[in-house]
Amino acid sequence: MAVTAAVTAAGAGIGVSARATYGARTTADEPQYLLSAISLTEDGDLDISDELAAQRWRSFHEAVLPEQTRPLAGGRRISPHDPLLPVLLAPGVALAGWVGAKVTLVALAAVTAALLVWSAVRRLHVAPRVAAMTVSVLGASVPLAPYGSQIYPELPAALAVTGALAVLLAPVRRVGVAVIFAVCCALPWLGIKYAPVAALLALVTTVRLLRDRRVGQAGALVAALIAAGAIYLAVHQAVWTGWTVYASADHFVDSGEFGVVGTSPNYWGRSVRLAGLLTERSFGIAAWQPAWLLTIPALGALARLRPPHWPVLGLVLAAGWLNATFVALTMAGWWFPGRQIVVVLPAAVLICAWWLDRHRPARWVFAVAGVAGVASWVMLAVEAVTGRLTLIYDFYTTANPLYRAWRAVLPDFLRITPATWWWHGVWLVVLAVMAAAGWRAARPGAAHPHAARRRVESPPPAVR
Repeated sequence: MAVTAAVTAAGAGIGVSARATYGARTTADEPQYLLSAISLTEDGDLDISDELAAQRWRSFHEAVLPEQTRPLAGGRRISPHDPLLPVLLAPGVALAGWVGAKVTLVALAAVTAALLVWSAVRRLHVAPRVAAMTVSVLGASVPLAPYGSQIYPELPAALAVTGALAVLLAPVRRVGVAVIFAVCCALPWLGIKYAPVAALLALVTTVRLLRDRRVGQAGALVAALIAAGAIYLAVHQAVWTGWTVYASADHFVDSGEFGVVGTSPNYWGRSVRLAGLLTERSFGIAAWQPAWLLTIPALGALARLRPPHWPVLGLVLAAGWLNATFVALTMAGWWFPGRQIVVVLPAAVLICAWWLDRHRPARWVFAVAGVAGVASWVMLAVEAVTGRLTLIYDFYTTANPLYRAWRAVLPDFLRITPATWWWHGVWLVVLAVMAAAGWRAARPGAAHPHAARRRVESPPPAVR
């Protein structure tokens, strides 16, 4: 756990001083979170009108700042972003400004990695070395590493989901119910876009409690979550003057706060993201870390072998993936690749670790692809630190020869041509074949490769 945390922290840490764009060290929503954290630290509230007037963003956003807010009663300016991330960042901001905020996220990335190793070993019975290798490779590459230093709620949300998975991959105890309640409350306060994942975690926990005939605890959980939801809505009406934070945004005045998901969504068109979130040449996570492709055969094996409590892994991953596909306005916005799915990638990491523990040959494929992906992120971060490119504006112009060769066989949904649909079709077939191969290679009833060793190492029941 310590080694993996250190590797992940190093992978995230190299992005701390990387520039987001040429006119700003941080951009898009990042300055908004920082201004809210500054306001909490100095004023004890979320009103950033005085911070805007004093141009407090100049140390981390040299260009003119798009304010994002509309004036509210009394001249208040409330950033249209949920406040839990600024609350988490406030101590770091008080100590070291924007650098302290980024270091806080690096620390949270390290904690997430350590908890993933613990969950893989203790919950899924993965060998420690396999768990450490899997988490280190994926934690120190795209998209977990860049979001371990970019000021977005993605990494804290992933940590919350990791904690929930640690609970739900075992029999749920009373303390576990409290953890699920805390996670389900935290996710919407990090971002309303995480509400579907929170709802799924609450549903899975409630069903598990009812199945175990713990009706009282199930009822208490549901009642507590309803009360927490009512408080969430009441606070948003009072502070943001709407049901969500988007009510205070200047860019949703005409379309309303729910215009954030699009005024006329084309769901058939959005369906290409089902594969594109993985394989698109600029914003697909496999373009930058090919090892993520092994999640596909791992899912096939998971569906066939069905280890204890396995549905929660697939359901959590599906909830986040479908939300990024059909609810999010776009997957290719003014941010780094993978933003919309970071929250559920801990489930993918655990699925990969479980599968690699059972298939030794696949570990070599994972290691080769993983090293290439880690190198891809390191080179990109170095280029962004030295000023050759930036992490938001032109990251895809990296000089990395491996990435430039790899992207040639991936579909381009930013500039659609006939070749886009050709490569998209090819990858749909490839992904289907990989899933089928994972299913076929998984043999129900086969002994786990570490079963004998674990029988020897396990203490007798009396000792336990």
